[in-house]
Amino acid sequence: DGFLTLARAIVGQQISVKAADTIWKRLERKAEGSINSTKIMGLSTEELRKTGLSKQKTEYIRNIAESEVLGTDWDECSDGKVTELLCTVKGIGEWTAEMFLIFHLARSDVLPLGDLGLVKAIEKNYNDGSTMSKEQFGELEKRWTPWCTVATWYLWRSLDPIPVEY
Repeated sequence: DGFLTLARAIVGQQISVKAADTIWKRLERKAEGSINSTKIMGLSTEELRKTGLSKQKTEYIRNIAESEVLGTDWDECSDGKVTELLCTVKGIGEWTAEMFLIFHLARSDVLPLGDLGLVKAIEKNYNDGSTMSKEQFGELEKRWTPWCTVATWYLWRSLDPIPVEY
C-alpha cells in the first residue's frame, strides 16, 4: 500500500528506528489495527498528536492521505519521475521518495545518500569511520549500480540488526 509506505517514512523521518516503531504501534492502536488514508482522516489532530507525532508530521500524513498522487501507475514511471511526482506533496522530500522507491516499488538501484544512517554505515565500512567526499560516494555508487538498493540494505543492517520497514 503506497499510503502505508509513505506514512511509515514520515513517522520515521529524523528519529531512531526504535522511536519510529513505538510511534507506529501507537498509531496502529489508535487506527484500530489498520492504518489507511480513510482512518487517518477520521482521526483528529489531537488523537494523532497523542501517538507521538509532531504537528508537522501529522500535517504531512494528512497531506498524503488527501493526495491524488497515490493513484499514479508507478510501473510506468522512472525513478526520477516517481520522485518528482511524490515531491509535489507537502511533506514528501527526496529521502521519503527514495524510501518509497526502495520499500514500495522495490526498485533495485536506489542509493539514498540523504539518509544519515546509510552515510554513517558507508563511512564506517569503507573509510574507517572518517568523513567521505561526494566523489568517494560517487565512486561507490558506480561500482554498486545497478544494485545500489541491495548495498543499502546490507549497509543499514551493518549498523542495526533490526530490519528497517516502511
